Amino acid sequence: MITTLLVANRGEIACRVFRTCRDLGIKTVAVHSDPDHDALHTRAADATVRLPGATPADTYLRGDLIVRAAVTAGADAVHPGYGFLSENADFARAVLDAGLVWIGPPPEAIEAMASKTRAKELMGIPPLGEVTEADLPVLVKAAAGGGGRGMRIVRRLEELDAALEGARAEAANAFGDGEVFIEPYMEGGRHVEVQILADTHGTVWPLGTRDCSLQRRHQKVVEEAPAPGLPEELTRELHELAVRAARAVDYVGAGTVEFLVADGKAHFLEMNTRLQVEHPVTEAVFGLDLVAQQIRVAEGAALEADPPLPSGHAVEARLYAEDPANGWTPQSGTLHRLAVPDGVRLDTGYGDGDPIGVHYDAMLAKVVAHAPTRAEALRKLASALDSATLHGPLTNRDLLVRSLRHPEFTAARMNTGFYDRHLTDLTKPAPDPYAPLAAALADAHGRSRFGGWRNVPSQPQVKRYAMAGEEVEVQYRHTRAGLAADGVRVVHADARLVVLEVDGVRRKFEVTRYGDELYVNTTALRALPRFPDPTTQLAPGSLVAPMPGTVVRVAEGLKAGSAVQAGQPLLWLEAMKMEHKITAPVTGTLTALKVVRGQQVTVGSLLAVVQPT
Repeated sequence: MITTLLVANRGEIACRVFRTCRDLGIKTVAVHSDPDHDALHTRAADATVRLPGATPADTYLRGDLIVRAAVTAGADAVHPGYGFLSENADFARAVLDAGLVWIGPPPEAIEAMASKTRAKELMGIPPLGEVTEADLPVLVKAAAGGGGRGMRIVRRLEELDAALEGARAEAANAFGDGEVFIEPYMEGGRHVEVQILADTHGTVWPLGTRDCSLQRRHQKVVEEAPAPGLPEELTRELHELAVRAARAVDYVGAGTVEFLVADGKAHFLEMNTRLQVEHPVTEAVFGLDLVAQQIRVAEGAALEADPPLPSGHAVEARLYAEDPANGWTPQSGTLHRLAVPDGVRLDTGYGDGDPIGVHYDAMLAKVVAHAPTRAEALRKLASALDSATLHGPLTNRDLLVRSLRHPEFTAARMNTGFYDRHLTDLTKPAPDPYAPLAAALADAHGRSRFGGWRNVPSQPQVKRYAMAGEEVEVQYRHTRAGLAADGVRVVHADARLVVLEVDGVRRKFEVTRYGDELYVNTTALRALPRFPDPTTQLAPGSLVAPMPGTVVRVAEGLKAGSAVQAGQPLLWLEAMKMEHKITAPVTGTLTALKVVRGQQVTVGSLLAVVQPT
């Protein structure tokens, strides 16, 4: 029996595994990089071991250090989580060679399936040879790992070399393996997968389907179980194909077989030889703890002949610190507060007050709702996200709520091109127009301008705020009866609660302040000085960092004085495992290049200046 388990991972999945370990009476060990020294997963573990460094390559991708940590801490088992080394056969062997229990499939199964190129060969799918115009569009894809990293769509042959180079670099950084391959890119399909669970006694459970078609940058955003609207015959075929793939490699443990469903047919994509991020929706529908099942299988327990029967529908939304309206750029800062209403599941790797850094994935949490029907589950999750307390960097919360309520999604007519079609509409700012006034009234509470009896009316007071990318100005007045503003009746105002009556309807506004950051219900604001500082303005043509990160590449030969074309790539930033290209906004001359390869930058840092011709 396992007594102490080390999780070779971080964040949300480490906390998730630790939770099950506590239920089973198993002690836990966390590993952490230097930026993660006080992360939630380290606070949740019974013991911690430092991995010196900050980057994944120096820490969570160092299998030798992780195995040594497990032995030193007295662990007798290792759970890989997902990402990092979870699909690395050499790491699995190193764990076993150290006399530890590996919570995962045999290394041979990982080798056969974790490389997508070998998996396709095993399933009888020939690789795509030399790419021609007739093959387009194609997808450049990392052979190892997942999560949308190391993937590029190529629609023109002249873009292929750059796509290969970028995908290799991103894959090597995320998984320690820069191998990529090319496959046909099928547009308009649905991403459907089958969860499997297998023991060492020959039993393989197909645990239903999941639909993961809502994706950004090939990374899933919303997942649900079961996949809606599939014919019974197709569902049965998907189950049979998944079981066949598992048996072909003598699979053991939890895994996922992924397909693209197009024109009523299932096309094999890959098999993920690990637990998936979206496993909670399957847990909710089947009433299982998949991590507990992984541990029991690793201890040699046998599964029942048949899996439990499914019940109801579950939907999961991934909450990211990112700006969907501006290229999904990652955001960093302090997560002051994160809380969701009762009745939904919250899996997170952050606690209140934790910093959100730049070295790792931008996912803050997963929120999961389970209900008897799909319509009820969607309503429940959308409502929970809409009313969640979320104080910190910009997130995709509004996008998730609108996605869950979009008629195409509620009717189950979505496919992987959903955000290509609807992103502009889904990201239109819609802040509460009364939030700035509520913030100003809360700030003004107790600041009466009347020192004695006077019959002179108060002059309007002016407050400026940044809200949804715009600057807004509001006015209010101090009167003997209290605070007042045009167009509304101020029913109540104190530092934390404002009640306004508009057209006979009373609305409550809860106000929370963290320095210059304010949150009025779910609307984020930033207090601005009444008169802007002219010294903070940038020269025309300035390119600034849209997010914190590292300059990983600068275009060859680029220097001050270089002629550039509009849209030409100038440099690449890497943040939270994703590369972001900075391009010339106009045709002209690069008059300044302020960064070099390897330099760390913060949000708003000046990168370069391009003057138009």
